[in-house]
Amino acid sequence: MKTKSLIQSLAIASVATFASFNSWAESKELRVGTWLSPNHTMNADVIPTWGKWIEQATDGRVTVKIEYNMGHPKSLVDLVEDGAVDAAWTFHGYIPGRFQLPQMVELPGVKAGAEAVSVAHWRINQEYFADSGENDGVELAALFVHGPGHIHLREPVDSLESVKGLKIRIGGGVSVEIGKRLGVTGVNAPATKAYELLAQGVADGIFMQMDYMRVGRYKEVAPYTIKMPHGMYLGSFGMFLSPDFMAGLSEQDQAAIRRVSGEKLSALAGRAWATADDIGEADIRATGSTVVEATEADIAYFEKITEGMDEEWIHKASRRGVDAKSALKAFRDEAENYQPIDL
Repeated sequence: MKTKSLIQSLAIASVATFASFNSWAESKELRVGTWLSPNHTMNADVIPTWGKWIEQATDGRVTVKIEYNMGHPKSLVDLVEDGAVDAAWTFHGYIPGRFQLPQMVELPGVKAGAEAVSVAHWRINQEYFADSGENDGVELAALFVHGPGHIHLREPVDSLESVKGLKIRIGGGVSVEIGKRLGVTGVNAPATKAYELLAQGVADGIFMQMDYMRVGRYKEVAPYTIKMPHGMYLGSFGMFLSPDFMAGLSEQDQAAIRRVSGEKLSALAGRAWATADDIGEADIRATGSTVVEATEADIAYFEKITEGMDEEWIHKASRRGVDAKSALKAFRDEAENYQPIDL
């Protein structure tokens, strides 16, 4: 009896050891291509948290690794499609020919914060835009926005109208159209190049959310800010997954990753960017930047020059075969009535 019991125990231990080894051998590393600095909230907070969620949801079978220095952010979606990385995030405005529909969330007029807009972005995309074809070749893992974009300048001006004729670094998306309507000369460059442009006087200012004035140290070269109540625009981003990577996982692990992505990851990113904005604004104020609240005249001027932008987007977006007018209304209703979700 003792011999039989010993043999059974050894057999059970052997099976357990094999199962453990097999689980380790089949573990997958999800390589996430990124940009901006390691201390940016996406790289310091959002992706690491998502990685923990994925590792927990898959019982350690999938882990996440951040890959830096992947080139211009406009190439990151292509890198996911080509298999150079397994996932990546980027700004939709860097690829305007492909991404027209996300500009919906960038339009001025929504009275809600980054988390609310990010979750509304995801929900409305799933309801209205999922079959548009804009994300063909990748699997969409999240949609989110940075905080409100403001104008930051090397030298102070008397009013928002006074920025006419200045050279302003503009990233892309709806901010390009706003720059045109303000009468500025747009200097197109990724955020990683903007400090140099400002320091050398190639640009007189920058359109940017509060967060990156601290992280990118732009406060050193553009210390004057005109702050609009809800910003001039928002910036739309996506997190993209490789279908090939997902296909290489078990159905169980695919489902686990999707459970901690989508709406949940969108909320996480929006919440993190909103928090980072609060920290960024407090920092630039504390370190000597001048933040001027927009006057009633500034607000009235901005509302006047941005009239018709909704209709222009609806016209362009409708070409993608979607009900753009209904989507825009539903998006704003969703964002402005959002209740925070548990993360």
